Amino acid sequence: MSDSKSGDGNNGKTLGVRGGGSGPSHVRQSFSHGRTKSVLVEKKRKRVVVPKTSAASAGASSTPATGQGSDAASKPDPKLREQKAKVAGGRSLSDQEFERRRQALRAAQAQEADRRAKEREEEERRKAELDELRAEKDRAEREAREKIEQEKIAAERAAIEAAEKAKEEAPAPAREKSRPAPKAEEMPDPATLQAKAEEAPRRGKKTEPRPEVDKTARPKGGDDRRRSGKLTINQALGGEGNRGRSMAAMKRRAERDKRRSQGSNEPREKVVREVQLPEAITVQELANRMAERSAAVVKSLMQMGIMATATQTIDADTAELIIEEFGHKMVRVSDADVEDVIKETEDKPEDLKDRAPVITIMGHVDHGKTSLLDSIRKANVVSGEAGGITQHIGAYRVNTEGGHTIAFLDTPGHAAFTSMRARGAQVTDIVVLVVAADDSVMPQTIEAISHAKAANVPMIVAINKIDRPGADPNKVRTQLLQHEVVVEGMSGDVLDVEVSAHTGEGIDKLLEAIVLQSELMELKANPDRAAIGAVIEAKLDTGRGPVATVLVQNGTLKRGDIFVVGEQWGRVRALINDAGERVDEAGPSVPVEVLGLNGTPEAGDVLNVVPSEAEAREIAEYRANAAKEKKAAIGSATTLDQLLAKAKDDENVSELPIVVKADVQGSTEAIVQAMEKLGNDEVRIRVLHSGVGAITESDVTLAEASGVPIIGFNVRANAAARQAANQKGIELRYYSIIYDLVDDVKKAAEGLLSPEVKETFIGYATIKEVFKVSNVGKVAGCLVTEGVARRSAGVRLLRDNVVIHEGTLKTLKRFKDEVKEVQSGQECGMAFENYDDIRAADVIEIYETEEIKRSL
Repeated sequence: MSDSKSGDGNNGKTLGVRGGGSGPSHVRQSFSHGRTKSVLVEKKRKRVVVPKTSAASAGASSTPATGQGSDAASKPDPKLREQKAKVAGGRSLSDQEFERRRQALRAAQAQEADRRAKEREEEERRKAELDELRAEKDRAEREAREKIEQEKIAAERAAIEAAEKAKEEAPAPAREKSRPAPKAEEMPDPATLQAKAEEAPRRGKKTEPRPEVDKTARPKGGDDRRRSGKLTINQALGGEGNRGRSMAAMKRRAERDKRRSQGSNEPREKVVREVQLPEAITVQELANRMAERSAAVVKSLMQMGIMATATQTIDADTAELIIEEFGHKMVRVSDADVEDVIKETEDKPEDLKDRAPVITIMGHVDHGKTSLLDSIRKANVVSGEAGGITQHIGAYRVNTEGGHTIAFLDTPGHAAFTSMRARGAQVTDIVVLVVAADDSVMPQTIEAISHAKAANVPMIVAINKIDRPGADPNKVRTQLLQHEVVVEGMSGDVLDVEVSAHTGEGIDKLLEAIVLQSELMELKANPDRAAIGAVIEAKLDTGRGPVATVLVQNGTLKRGDIFVVGEQWGRVRALINDAGERVDEAGPSVPVEVLGLNGTPEAGDVLNVVPSEAEAREIAEYRANAAKEKKAAIGSATTLDQLLAKAKDDENVSELPIVVKADVQGSTEAIVQAMEKLGNDEVRIRVLHSGVGAITESDVTLAEASGVPIIGFNVRANAAARQAANQKGIELRYYSIIYDLVDDVKKAAEGLLSPEVKETFIGYATIKEVFKVSNVGKVAGCLVTEGVARRSAGVRLLRDNVVIHEGTLKTLKRFKDEVKEVQSGQECGMAFENYDDIRAADVIEIYETEEIKRSL
């Protein structure tokens, strides 16, 4: 294509635009084959703005020296010159504006330079760190290669030495018979082998990378080359992605090489194992216990016609056949054998060390048990209990002035806490029986004596409140004789001390008596074994989860130990002593709060430390299933006649269902037992659900389904539960004192009792004659022979001293007037309600009924 310009048909001239000014013009373009085209183009003149001379000179003179030479100072910046040349609204920039813009431009240039310098420094720093990491990686790979090379060289040297030793020990005929003679060119020279072994350490120190090994040329039974080739940091640091051969595999290989070198191709002797076989077992577990391959066990099952994978469970009979087929011995075990790991072992006498005695303070309510313990501890625990009575088992440690340590358990004295007192007597060494000198022996005092005798523990009698005006310690000693408790003052063997928790009198003597009694008992324990303890109390704490107060009886409980307690298990997350401090371990006779349980245990459960978490979980599951099966067995152990009799009895018995939530397990147990004792043949208290912790929305849902109230003992409902209870109309009742709770439930149960009806005979009347009255019926003309006849009273019609009708009067008239009552000796007319079979000489018995409210 060629272009030519002809403004008005000027062909053959050079391409150009006609005219020197701006405006449209035509350009003709010529193409091949003689085609042409005229194009209209427009040429615009470029606008050139020339700055004024005065502004330019002012800008040049006001530019200061920048330290870059006289040329830089004399020549203004092109950008500034361009800005200076611009005009705004037809006027040029002033000197001040120009100077401000020039300074702003310089500041921006300086900031840009600083930013670039920082970027360069950051880039250099990153580059240095990257180089350091690469160097460290290269060093780690180099060290790993050297280590692998040295191990390989050592293995080769050991193999050579073993081969030479086996060659020397084996007789000549055996060697000749075991393998064919190698060719002369294949036999290595001993001198060459020795030189190779000496040169091996020097080869191991080379730092150049190893050459690539041809994996296709590796023999089938040759050395293991898995670690050859490119080495990564993960491999060098022992990552799981490239696990090396185990020690057992290396031993088996060495044994095979030894047998091969000795020419013995005989198979190894079969190892017969004793396989413990439970009621059900998976195929994989069975193979592991027999030390056989799971694929072989699956194959054997298929040959028996059983299609089972490695993860499926088979019964004990099938597993027994498999064990016999593989040549092993079978040992049957039961599910209860899982608890064999926690069976107690006898401690050696040399391992036993002295331990602190565990003292339980028992007695009647308000006899001063907690106040006495406060005086001993020099604390104030009783003020923290609701109503001034103890409703939890407290565990404390006290150091006496003589340097002895004593562990105290404070038990409730209220009648509802019988199980708590029994539990305290079971874990104690000595029982301190507190009896008030002004109140003497009471019902719970007698119960505490029974618990101490049942637990077969010695007893010390503390006669408290001797500072009271009506105190009589001798009366207490005399009354104790009735219950076979003979104190030393009465020529017995039971220590007795007169104390006053208020003034502190006799406290020292009581502690001395406790120390003396404990020294006679020679209490010892082994602190260097797995811990065994008893749960004194358990609760569900917000933020901490299930918490159990445990008294360690033997061994040492440490943080991190795995334990089983009843149907629960856990790992000790924290141990808190009686002072609220966190400790790392707790020895014998030390009460601590244990955190880390998976559920709330029952008070009285035994805590045992086990070796592993799997065993703990297995034991807990076994105990839970056993408890569930026991409950099911109890429910199903009834005949049809018993079920029918029970259903008939339930029809005649009124039930008061409730839901109980308490703060600790012991309180829940005490409330449930108290509710069971409240019922009789007509009314029964039924606890639908009892638990530990705050009242939740699920409790409200259960209460709504049954239409029962929720009782909270030292707990409250959360926000969601309160809102749900308000919407559904569920009654929430909160208590902090147990006898208030028992009294209120007792009153509610008494309201279900049918009232007792008491009859009072007020008069007798004899029918003289019977009249028929229209619109009324038969009316008896009577003579009141005894008492009085009332219109509102009930009547019975007696004929020959036999009751033939019982009802009420329709009318009672004296002459023609309706009256309310008729006195003795007067005549009257009576008509019965809905009854007309009356005759002369019948006797009417008049009586009144009174409903008397019954109580439990």
